[in-house]
Amino acid sequence: MKVSIIIPVYNERESFEELLGRVQASPIPHEKEIIVVDDYSTDGTRDILARYEGAEGVRVFFHDMNQGKGAAIRTAQQHVTGDVVIIQDADLEYDPSEYPKLLAPIEAGKADVVYGSRFVGSEAHRVLYFWHMVANKTLTLLSNMFSNLNLTDMETCYKVFRTEVFKRIRIRENRFGFEPEVTAKVSRMGVRVYEVGISYSGRTFAEGKKITWRDGARALFYIMKYNVFR
Repeated sequence: MKVSIIIPVYNERESFEELLGRVQASPIPHEKEIIVVDDYSTDGTRDILARYEGAEGVRVFFHDMNQGKGAAIRTAQQHVTGDVVIIQDADLEYDPSEYPKLLAPIEAGKADVVYGSRFVGSEAHRVLYFWHMVANKTLTLLSNMFSNLNLTDMETCYKVFRTEVFKRIRIRENRFGFEPEVTAKVSRMGVRVYEVGISYSGRTFAEGKKITWRDGARALFYIMKYNVFR
């Protein structure tokens, strides 16, 4: 089995090389294809990424303007050649050493899509923002009400797909609307969705966290757009 790991990147100069090393060292007994899409970083990240063009197992693509996470994933979607796709943020909040547990339901033939949940299981979690937790759980609840899924973490970065399923999803949203959009579309495909508990090392805003309450407010719109109005 070949695993394609998509890493959308925007202004992650301080964390990218460590993250890439962790992805390369992740303990999965499969061939890895790492697809990095830089969303027009302005902090020197592009210079770092340029050094990895042509590196074995790594493919790098550059946007010529900032478009958002969803757009970066859409770009990568065109270049995936693996059997399974993992979405991986470029910060250090999510741990690539947990790929085996994310892949296990697919390898066992039980799942077509796997979400890594920050809100179930006994893995370590950094204690940070209460209201972010409330917002995440509220958005997940609303998404579940319309999609009829029973997820605990719709907004998680860790989404894993059999490539056949991933390629069938037409990604329209450019920014963080990707999360409710893809969840709504997966729910209508009738595929088998599993969830596994993961650890989470969240960042503070001072450490570079980008998502804000405005993104949460927009997510409400996207939940309605892709579940009700479609």
